[in-house]
Amino acid sequence: MAKRDYYEVLEISKSATAEEIKKAYRKKALKYHPDKNPGDKAAEDKFKEAAEAYEVLRDPNKKQRYDQFGHAGVKGGAGGAGDFGGFSDIEDIFSAFGDIFGGHFGGFGGFGGGGGRQGGRRVARGSDLRVKVKLTLKEIANGTEKKIKVKKYVQCQHCNGTGAKNGSSYSNCSTCHGSGRVTRVTNTLLGQMQTASTCPTCHGEGQIITDKCNHCAGEGVMRDEEVINVKIPAGVGEGMQMNVSGKGNAARRGGINGDLLVVITEEEHPQLVRDGNNLIYNLFLSFPEITLGSTAEIPTVESKVKVKIEAGTQPEKILRLRGKGLPDVNGYGKGDLLVRVHVWIPKKLSDDDKKVLEKLQDSPAFQEGPSLSEKSFFEKMKDMF
Repeated sequence: MAKRDYYEVLEISKSATAEEIKKAYRKKALKYHPDKNPGDKAAEDKFKEAAEAYEVLRDPNKKQRYDQFGHAGVKGGAGGAGDFGGFSDIEDIFSAFGDIFGGHFGGFGGFGGGGGRQGGRRVARGSDLRVKVKLTLKEIANGTEKKIKVKKYVQCQHCNGTGAKNGSSYSNCSTCHGSGRVTRVTNTLLGQMQTASTCPTCHGEGQIITDKCNHCAGEGVMRDEEVINVKIPAGVGEGMQMNVSGKGNAARRGGINGDLLVVITEEEHPQLVRDGNNLIYNLFLSFPEITLGSTAEIPTVESKVKVKIEAGTQPEKILRLRGKGLPDVNGYGKGDLLVRVHVWIPKKLSDDDKKVLEKLQDSPAFQEGPSLSEKSFFEKMKDMF
């Protein structure tokens, strides 16, 4: 099933402010919260869908890319039906946005108090990686799949990312008793106030490693290389950034992986110039060809096509080859190939060539000059370019 528009999901307009976006997400999340809809798969999907929409629209950069390119602008190879913006489960959502719910639902029932992955413990997130991928015009026209080799932090296989020797050499933090948070009660003019903060002993992890893994020194991650397959949709553009969820650096001690950010760059085509979804080709014809008419061979992304040049075609005329441009990244049709006609004037002429041109100068056809309608045409072309 195709993804719904994020603004439609949150029932807001594109001009909504950051506060309005947050308020709309909170309303949806509370409505479809798992504690309020136990065992309801449809409600769970809507809860995840709202979190995905909020994750994009709350970020000004992601929101800008989404407004320009749609879902393709913020999703990479992992995108598609059933993918909820990189959240592997509902606990991931609580970990990322748990603070937005305040004290509702008693700490989210079985998901832990504060939105953490493990009973309120702080869950680390790996950093994002950014790579540039250069594409040819043909790859942009058809879409492509690239294998990208990246050096990154991966989960330590010896301790399964826990950082503990044999994966079990740790104990609950004695300060927070495994919750990852400590509660303090202070007296104020308004009475007693209770505040919760990250445990200073375990830094929110809730556990203390008693015997660290020898291979990763207790970090749970190691430096390595990985080859990642990235599917790039047709119609992407220069500077567009795609997000491949979970393919960035692994997080310390079993946290959430960062993302791989793929930045698109375009390889310059030797003959075609891109203008949005349209392509421009500059066709140079000799004076006899444009005056008498001829047939020209025009390059396209895939091959070449022959175009008839009518006799008397005026310089700077635009010949439009419909559908020979690039596809829209959101699937809204294809652009055109615009052939701009130029006249090539030789710099050196033989004596015989000069005699022929001198005879043409005296011909009535060359003395009439352009008509008013043709002058109007030239003025339009001047305004266009």
